[in-house]
Amino acid sequence: MSYIKQLQNNHPSQNNSIALIDCNNFYASCERIFNPRLIGKPIVVLSNNDGCIITRSAEAKELGIKMGEPYFKAKKIIDKNNVKVFSSNYSLYGDISQRVMETLARFASDVEIYSIDEAFLGLNGFENYELSKYCQYIRRTIKQWVGIPVSIGVSTTKTLSKIANNLAKKNKKYDGVCILKSWFDINEALKLTSIEDVWGIGRRLSVFLKKYKINTAYDFTQLDKGWIRKNMGVVGEKTFLELCGVSCIKLELIPSDKKSCCVSRSFSKPVEKIDDLEESVSSYGTRVAEKIREEGLVAESMSIFVLTNYFNRKEKQYSNSIKLQLPYPTNNSIKIVKRALEGIKKIYRQGYRYKKAGVILYGLTKAKQTRGLLDYDRESSDSIMNTLDRINERYGSSTIRLASEGVDKSWSMRRESVSPCYTTRFDDLVEAKLSL
Repeated sequence: MSYIKQLQNNHPSQNNSIALIDCNNFYASCERIFNPRLIGKPIVVLSNNDGCIITRSAEAKELGIKMGEPYFKAKKIIDKNNVKVFSSNYSLYGDISQRVMETLARFASDVEIYSIDEAFLGLNGFENYELSKYCQYIRRTIKQWVGIPVSIGVSTTKTLSKIANNLAKKNKKYDGVCILKSWFDINEALKLTSIEDVWGIGRRLSVFLKKYKINTAYDFTQLDKGWIRKNMGVVGEKTFLELCGVSCIKLELIPSDKKSCCVSRSFSKPVEKIDDLEESVSSYGTRVAEKIREEGLVAESMSIFVLTNYFNRKEKQYSNSIKLQLPYPTNNSIKIVKRALEGIKKIYRQGYRYKKAGVILYGLTKAKQTRGLLDYDRESSDSIMNTLDRINERYGSSTIRLASEGVDKSWSMRRESVSPCYTTRFDDLVEAKLSL
């Protein structure tokens, strides 16, 4: 009996059922929730500063619009085909994502939120026919409750469930749910999956493997495990075992703590004055402090960086950063912004046109772990920040902000086609009118 057959017949992970739920064209689907007239129409969503295309609806893909393509390059196709263009609206997308994840938590106790639009669910204990019905029920519920269409792939390992999910998306015969549990179905799916589409392989490794005529996921499972370990290391061996049905990548039910957190943006136009740079790092410092407060973390140190437009060779180039120690572990926006302003003054150089700036926090730990160890009024600091966060959550981001963040913000990110924040801002609530 072959090594692969032994794995398939003897390993207990055969009984696993891991589902990957993936929101279809997530950002575009979010835009359609409150504007049903967009259903069936081609949509693209742009990156920060309306630079590149980061999401395409199925209709936009059929027009040949490429992922990651600069907006100006695709503009001719977009205008000709009346493609609807949106600036990225992360407030809306983040809130819709949270609603999807909260809905998924009703269907399984084991849930791993993998990204803003993907989650793994442990669905052990179901027969195959029950799995199919249950997954269709999950799809219908998310569509009804949140308005987002999803595809679901189920198999015995996370890597195989990724492959199942890709098939559920691409092949209409699955009706949005693909279950790969029998070895016949798994092997057929592996033969249909290009090696570069395997989770954990990527572009660089796929180029290497294709030199050895390894073109599909199935070809990869026919290799010798020792050869894989020698040429691709432990990660490659884990991918091999996962494709052979041995679960090596467990569900992460408790997210691992971050070690750092960054907020940075490219400016809508080059910035030359230090006043503008101070406003930008104040805004970024405030936002990065909010982010770690949301996760109950505090930071020990931070760094500030600036850089010019590297691609504009006609202009003088400059980039610099500085690392600063915070007086004590904190998530207080005032303390973090004060330190950021000290840093930007030290690295600013006159005569350059700056393209980007950012703030990074390091040494993140749980706020509870530092209580009682430091000689400062944590209770007062937490009370002020909690009040600030509650007001901004209720009335909209930056309703109350630090004076150093500025008012006009001429440097701020370009978002010419941003949709309303329907679910997170009172002023953008949808109005329903009754005609009698």
